[in-house]
Amino acid sequence: LKAGGIAGVCVDLILFPLDTVKTRLQSPQGFRKAGGFRGIYAGVPSTAIGSFPNAAAFFITYENVKSMLHHSSTSYLTPATHMVAASLGEVVACLIRVPSEVVKQRAQVSPSSSTLRILSHTLYHEGIQGLYRGYKSTVLREIPFSLVQFPLWESLKDLWSWKQGHVVDSWQSAVCGAFAGGFAAAVTTPLDVAKTRIMLAKAGSSNASGNVLAALGGIWRTQGLAGLFAGVVPRMTAIGLGGFIFLGTYEKTRQLL
Repeated sequence: LKAGGIAGVCVDLILFPLDTVKTRLQSPQGFRKAGGFRGIYAGVPSTAIGSFPNAAAFFITYENVKSMLHHSSTSYLTPATHMVAASLGEVVACLIRVPSEVVKQRAQVSPSSSTLRILSHTLYHEGIQGLYRGYKSTVLREIPFSLVQFPLWESLKDLWSWKQGHVVDSWQSAVCGAFAGGFAAAVTTPLDVAKTRIMLAKAGSSNASGNVLAALGGIWRTQGLAGLFAGVVPRMTAIGLGGFIFLGTYEKTRQLL
């Protein structure tokens, strides 16, 4: 819990400006109208509050499921074990992540409004359901991401450990995390764009229904491939660096504890 929470806070706060740029690039109103480079830390209170419990919930679920499944699985099923553990971890973590993400992203594209004002406005007009707008699309983004990132991270660590004859150090785990995160970020960018559009959609609009396929189809028709991969460079950069910081910090903190 402590190691996951500390890792989550570190990565989210350090890389927040890159996340803001990515969100504004994906916004339907366009980068400049969404705020450009102004108010780059808009929405940071929401992230600061949500980071620790979100990351802690993920790693508690991930490590416990992984340890339970390891007892009954053979070595060639290890990647599948990591996939199942990561997927269940994301489903649990998204219960905390989504409300935080909805408020954060709305603040990122409306830098003149405070986080508290956006939270109260969302609750007043949409209720609790408004805070969970995009839960399904977030889970549908995070599960494919985790299915790529965590088995790749674990495999790279195992390969490096085998090559050098001992278990990887925390910095080596961080390097593996950076490669795994950057690759997973690239291939899941269209799902991230759809999730952003759903979260930012005005209440009552077609995207507000949360239909991921409809959102992807709308983006494809209006903006083509470039629209589906909007923000891919800052997303890869942020998540590659994030994988380095997040997974490296997690391993180092767990060793220290």
